[in-house]
Amino acid sequence: MRTRLLPLLIVLMAAVLLALGIPLAGSVAAAQQQTVVVDRIDDTARFAALAQFVTDTPGEANGRRETLASELTSYHEVYGIRAGVFYRNRIPMAKAPSSLVLPAAGEIRDAFDEALLSRRSHDPKQVWPWQRNRLVVASPVIRDGDVMAVVVTDSPTGQMRSRILHGWLVIGVGETAAMLLAVGAALRLTGWVLRPVRVLDATTHDIATGRLKSRVAVAGGPPELRRLARSFNEMADNVEDVLEQQRAFVADASHQLRNPLAALLLRIELLAFELPEGNQEIASVQAEGKRLAQVLDDLLDLALAEHTEADLRVTDIGALTAERVAAWTPTAEAKGVRLVGDCPPTTAWADPVTLSSALDAVIDNALKFTPKDEIVEVTVASDGDTSTVVVTDNGPGLTDEELVRIGDRFWRSGRHQNVKGSGLGLSISRALLAAGGGSIAYDHHEPHGLTVTVKVPRSRPVA
Repeated sequence: MRTRLLPLLIVLMAAVLLALGIPLAGSVAAAQQQTVVVDRIDDTARFAALAQFVTDTPGEANGRRETLASELTSYHEVYGIRAGVFYRNRIPMAKAPSSLVLPAAGEIRDAFDEALLSRRSHDPKQVWPWQRNRLVVASPVIRDGDVMAVVVTDSPTGQMRSRILHGWLVIGVGETAAMLLAVGAALRLTGWVLRPVRVLDATTHDIATGRLKSRVAVAGGPPELRRLARSFNEMADNVEDVLEQQRAFVADASHQLRNPLAALLLRIELLAFELPEGNQEIASVQAEGKRLAQVLDDLLDLALAEHTEADLRVTDIGALTAERVAAWTPTAEAKGVRLVGDCPPTTAWADPVTLSSALDAVIDNALKFTPKDEIVEVTVASDGDTSTVVVTDNGPGLTDEELVRIGDRFWRSGRHQNVKGSGLGLSISRALLAAGGGSIAYDHHEPHGLTVTVKVPRSRPVA
């Protein structure tokens, strides 16, 4: 979530900084040019004042013309700015350098024509750093209320463009610093806002995987998320209480029903002595009574499996599986089924007692549905992260729809209703394995049968 929220905040902040920085850069460029324009206007005004008294009559006027020409020449040599005074008919009064001419068109001619209308250049076209344009400023020379000549300056813009670039560099550094500060603030803000969400997500995952004691630490974040964390903890407490009450009810009911059921079975046995030997009804009642007793025992085991904490330790899975194969071999031989095991040494983190119980349920289930003269194979392997025990049989197997249901409480395939069992064995196995961070999965075995894969972690599960 942070990876989606943080870029959005950064883009918005960058847009705000650009919206502020671009006009500011334009203002810096305009201010630098305006400074140069004002300076050129002052210069042209001074030259206009000198040219105002230059006449075409010989004598003193020629001295004033020479003074004006000398000032223009010095101005050009010192500043590198071309300057000239031109009569209305575009004939030069004085100019520097001597190559300066008044073109028929262009910026200089436009400025000259504007000055003829008794208007000074005050707003020339903006020159940007990437442009090598020159800056032209013109001022009228007025005598007796009439424009008798025009002072024109043609300035290079290299220094001005350098100052603009320097100003832009300062703005860029400031924008970069502001952006870094904004990114840091966004990181802190998103971390502050999303930290409770991450904790809530992790706690939800823990509870979903069976660690019902997990709770959210109500520490920081916005008030709304703190209230959400408290509400979540209250909900988790209520759910845990309800589940605990359900487990207690199942365990108590299973335990309390065993005594009256045992008494009932005993009375059925006594009643059987009063009936003719081989009575089918009484035999059916006895079978159902024993099945009900098995269901109660399995319910009690399931309640205990869902409630008991796993005693995890480093266990030799190969040796433990070989022991269970050896224990079930007599049962397999009695049914005419070959039970073979390939159990190389491999270690993993598991509760030996609960893993043994889970393997007993899986092997018992495989032997129960495997026909005579078929094979049940038990294989132990390791892939680095987990150790696996794979039990394959050659029984009738299950359909795709039945594979989805296998392991549900009290579920049994409609084709196997007459086989002894309560439908709780694999549910108990799943609960036992989940308590230790393990899992159980089911798949088809070709050409027919079922493959059951039990996985346990090789590293200690995170509590």
